[in-house]
Amino acid sequence: MSATWAPGIGVISMSYARPFTAGELPLFARMKAAGMDFCELLVPEEDELDPALAGRAAREAGLSLLLAARVNLQRDLASDEAGARASGIAYLRRCVDVAVACGAPIVGGPLYGTPLVFAGRPPSPIAEAARQARVARVVDGLQQAGDYAASHGVVLAVEPLNRFETDFCNTARQAVDLVRDVDRPAIGVMLDTFHMNMEEDDLPMAIRETGAHLVHFQANENHRGFLGTGHLDWPAICRALASIGYGGAITLEPFRRTDHRLSVPLAQWRPPAHDEDADLARSGALLRAALHAARSHVRTA
Repeated sequence: MSATWAPGIGVISMSYARPFTAGELPLFARMKAAGMDFCELLVPEEDELDPALAGRAAREAGLSLLLAARVNLQRDLASDEAGARASGIAYLRRCVDVAVACGAPIVGGPLYGTPLVFAGRPPSPIAEAARQARVARVVDGLQQAGDYAASHGVVLAVEPLNRFETDFCNTARQAVDLVRDVDRPAIGVMLDTFHMNMEEDDLPMAIRETGAHLVHFQANENHRGFLGTGHLDWPAICRALASIGYGGAITLEPFRRTDHRLSVPLAQWRPPAHDEDADLARSGALLRAALHAARSHVRTA
């Protein structure tokens, strides 16, 4: 872990801008003013942003950095195409290099690949032998990436996504099974309450069952708006986090919820139409209050 790392509550960079280039670095100061402790930066593509420059700018603003990986069908550990698998491993190694350059201790996301099921690639039934082969390919790829990450002091966090965004890993239980199969200390689980709301029988129980495997957490409403505007039970979620002793980072990842016209795609990123810093600050305050109450409850239980 980086010596400058201090877990807390942060925000993903695409809440402000995508792509996030050198021109957006002054936004770090706004994130800090809104009460954020870190920024979860999308791993910049080649020539998009100098990671060392981003790290310095974040530290100067009083923030730490985490990274969010961006997989695609051309860099897919699960693919039966050798080129896509090799590109997937190379990409995760590059993510680690970027993390080292910017001082980020964690890279999270659907690192196994198989993305974009909801975007024109419907899942199809898979024979048992083919399923096992796909799992074996992912395990092998994550083992290679995990060894590289460990040698550089970086942790990779595997995130289950909902059934419309991947057909490989959808639940906390599946993520834990995958991490156990990989069996590398630098590979852990990342949970996102937006996806959990669709796939878990019981969100707090899923957090408890993930236990020590949980290395990163994203706190998002059921509709991915700002915290408190949806129906998720934040006190119960925070009590579950407190019960497993989770003291790591928690990222807020709000998407735009202000345009309710017909035929406006909710799954598509849109830039903010107005200054949302006050909404972000309120989300952070709600989460901090729920975490404080939960930790107090655990101490007195």
